[in-house]
Amino acid sequence: MKTVNVTDETFTEEVYNSDKPVLVDFWAKWCRPCLMMAPVLEEFAEEYADKIKVAKLDVDENPVIASKYRIMSIPTMGVFVEGKMVDKVIGFMPKEHLVEKLLKYLK
Repeated sequence: MKTVNVTDETFTEEVYNSDKPVLVDFWAKWCRPCLMMAPVLEEFAEEYADKIKVAKLDVDENPVIASKYRIMSIPTMGVFVEGKMVDKVIGFMPKEHLVEKLLKYLK
């Protein structure tokens, strides 16, 4: 598994302190589009492991971070660069679309 599970407690270390961009998947176990997105993110994480870190945060188990970033609908994928959320992608999408949207962070 190339994705990293993060929590309210590990978010600072895994996301804010990362030396490369981080794509954070805000998801929940009951969310069907989130479950559909999971294999897409695994594949993406494997393919771009040297350029971007992919982290998953369960919004039900980690309400602090989810509310800090006002995550209202899931799946939401937030792009963090140098500790700041710089972009957001909402909803399920095929890998090609995800890559297209995130191209500028994959250099």
